[in-house]
Amino acid sequence: QVQLVESGGGLVQAGGSLRLSCAASGSDIFSIDAMGWYRQAAGKQRDLVATITRGGATDYADSVKGRFTISRDNAQNTVYLQMNSLKPEDTDVYYCKMTNMVLPPTDYWGQGTQVTVSS
Repeated sequence: QVQLVESGGGLVQAGGSLRLSCAASGSDIFSIDAMGWYRQAAGKQRDLVATITRGGATDYADSVKGRFTISRDNAQNTVYLQMNSLKPEDTDVYYCKMTNMVLPPTDYWGQGTQVTVSS
């Protein structure tokens, strides 16, 4: 099993920055491969924000390219999301997800952290 704990959300003015963190713990943390961040507004589907493989390859949603940076510390089993130039439309609950490398793959989700960007 893997448990994820997120931190770093909050309220920020448009143009500001926040850094989200998600730390993994548990007996299966050594099987973790991909890590990512997703966001979800009330009543809407959860959308991908950014992902990063164990080797460091990244992928971003078009809406955040050039503003957000995903990174990870494999030794600390932690994934980060640096969010710059925040916009009101970035307001959402942000969730981290980690996927293990065993078959069948299993997704683990964090509890979510609220990010609110005021105009």
